[in-house]
Amino acid sequence: MLEALEVAVGIVVVVGVLGDVFQAVVTPRPAAGRLRLSRYLQRILWAGCRWLALRRLLISRRDGILGGFGPALVLINLTAWILIMVVGFGLILLGMRYEITPRPDNLLTTSYLAASSLLTIGFGDYVATTAVSRAVTLAAGASGLAVFALVITFLFSLYGAFQRRESAVVTLQAAAGAPASGVTLLESYAKAGIIDDLPDMFRRWQVWAAEVLDTHLAYPILACFRSSHDNDSWVGSLGAVMDAATLLLTTVDSSSDKAVRSAKGWAKLGSAVGLHCIGDLSRYYELEAEPMVGVERDEYLAAHRRLELAGYQLLPADEGWEKFRELRAQYAAQIDALARYLAVPPAQWIGDRSPLRFPRRHLEAFLRR
Repeated sequence: MLEALEVAVGIVVVVGVLGDVFQAVVTPRPAAGRLRLSRYLQRILWAGCRWLALRRLLISRRDGILGGFGPALVLINLTAWILIMVVGFGLILLGMRYEITPRPDNLLTTSYLAASSLLTIGFGDYVATTAVSRAVTLAAGASGLAVFALVITFLFSLYGAFQRRESAVVTLQAAAGAPASGVTLLESYAKAGIIDDLPDMFRRWQVWAAEVLDTHLAYPILACFRSSHDNDSWVGSLGAVMDAATLLLTTVDSSSDKAVRSAKGWAKLGSAVGLHCIGDLSRYYELEAEPMVGVERDEYLAAHRRLELAGYQLLPADEGWEKFRELRAQYAAQIDALARYLAVPPAQWIGDRSPLRFPRRHLEAFLRR
């Protein structure tokens, strides 16, 4: 009975790990199971890493800690999967110890045999002598090869998605500034005389938001890969584009400008996909949108004057303000929650504009210096 129990527990452990690898790496959609090692590893380790990083006084040290988390987590997951599979196959072989020569007498020895099979070392100091035990050692070797191959392929997929995401973020920085600003984005297009290109910009960001939604839900670790540029983040860029779309839809008069009418149409479609992206990511991370300061009326009026000076035909400020505030309330608090959770710079109009504050004791020490 004890041997059968050891084999059964080992099988459950191995199947659980392989199922986690399949859902985290192979399945191109959000994983259904909640009881998965990789899910809890990411959440627990991210909480600790974020807590440590936000207590660093120097921004370079903070970004160094947070920036290394995503790549490190891939290696941590791989190591955890292999170690747990070693224990699982070790339990199975412990239950079959009478079929191995020389006979192992404890879990440590059978885990050594399992590790040599998983890592395809095969020293040969322990030999399976029956068909079933040989099949188990072969299964261990095949599982190890499969997990390593899948994780290596997974890394290439992650970096491909990361580069596509960041190329759009860096491109936006030229027009929207850093941190990104929706007002600056519209102002830059008008001053450069390329308002006709606004529809293409919103069309590209509609596709970008759809891809981010798909990849970041299927592979949540991507959200922890940070931009390598100062004051830049994919969350802030998305917030700036959403603000630009909201300003265009609520403040700019398109009755006499065909290009602006087209831009408004694509802004509406793009903001719908953006809302979907923001909402689904917030639900996945179980974030609660806190009450936020948002945009004050004076800030909106200042933006109204900037857009007017840039050459846009605008609706009356009082009319635009009410529509703007109502539409922006649908996404701003959720973007602010995402920025705070991921500890990234938000767009200029998101939240209270200071998600990465110094802890008070560190700020006081800095001021004393």
